[in-house]
Amino acid sequence: MDQTIQWLTALTTRVEHTVAGVSIGLFLVLLAGCAEKTPTNSSPPVPQVGVITVTARAVEDEAEFIGQTEAFRPVEIRSQVSGIIKQVYFTEGRNVKKGDRLYLIDPVPFKAIYLSSKAKVAEAQARLTQAKQDLARVKPLLEKQAVSKKNVDDAEAEVLAARAALEAAQNDLVKAKFDLDNTLISAPVNGRIGRSHFYEGRLISAQTTLLATIDQLDPMYVNVSVPESYLLRRRRELAELKVQRPDLFQLRGVMTFSDGSVYPEEGVLDFADVALRPETGTLQGRFTFPNPEGGKEPGQSYFYPGQFVKIRIKGYIRTDAILIPQRAVQQGTSGSFVYVIDEEEKAELRPIYASAWHNHEWLIESGLHVGERVVVDGFHRILPGTRVNIIQYQQEKTSFLIHAEELIAHNVP
Repeated sequence: MDQTIQWLTALTTRVEHTVAGVSIGLFLVLLAGCAEKTPTNSSPPVPQVGVITVTARAVEDEAEFIGQTEAFRPVEIRSQVSGIIKQVYFTEGRNVKKGDRLYLIDPVPFKAIYLSSKAKVAEAQARLTQAKQDLARVKPLLEKQAVSKKNVDDAEAEVLAARAALEAAQNDLVKAKFDLDNTLISAPVNGRIGRSHFYEGRLISAQTTLLATIDQLDPMYVNVSVPESYLLRRRRELAELKVQRPDLFQLRGVMTFSDGSVYPEEGVLDFADVALRPETGTLQGRFTFPNPEGGKEPGQSYFYPGQFVKIRIKGYIRTDAILIPQRAVQQGTSGSFVYVIDEEEKAELRPIYASAWHNHEWLIESGLHVGERVVVDGFHRILPGTRVNIIQYQQEKTSFLIHAEELIAHNVP
């Protein structure tokens, strides 16, 4: 038994020595293999960037300004006669139509004057008839020398006086009829009437007392103030043929409300002031927009006087415009810049002047030329002078555009 235990112990020791030797041998082999392997390429890989090639195209150049709406015709309602208000027919703040009754001035005294004037006309007419008959009787008697020439002259003078009295009476009748008719005050235009300044029982004076105001809301004016700097730039661009436009009063306007919604109808420029306002350095322009009734409640218009809106002017076309994606333009301490790839496939930092937005792109005024390659993707991989491997950048569609295309493909309105 003791011999067997000694034999197993010796066998275990030999196995351990053998395993240790094999492990050391394998380690030495691996170490020798690593020592013999030498690096084949120690330089970093060439960075890859996405680029676009600069092109020029004609685009709409649509500037945007702040505007304020104004009623097309603010009409003041005043009485043509003095008197007591007997009745108010309209509801304040509602739409009225031309010819609708608004106020009634007590017509009783005016009707009395009218009837009296009418009687005076009849009296003057009778007097004229009598004078003509008297003249007709004395004229034959003068030929027979039965009356004197003075009698005929007096008869002719009486006819003239009666005719003049009739004309005066008829004029008084016209005035009395005018006053009587104007005791009923009607709306002169279609529009929305404001608050009444006077009510039943109040004495008002002719032509001086303002009763109410009607704002004609269809069409509607929108006034915009255009800065002098914009006018000078436009004049320079038109002279250099960088921009084209139709006749001034064919320019159109698109209106955006304060909540971001866009008015469905376009306006037309119908007035431009002849002088700048010295206190603001701006030129006043005015657009006319249709404003039919179409609100949520009957009688409501789409918009009201006094609203502040944005007006985007349409009609200017910029020829040979250079546009690049927004993400290609970087901002530095000295302004905007882009990376341009030169003929040696190296990145060059190029200062630019980006003047305005056009959808999702920047309009480049200076710094780039047609045919140059601009980096759009991979800025973090390069520095000025870095050699690059370029690929053509494919602009990714936004989820909104993808959704819109799907709707169009399925004929969804």
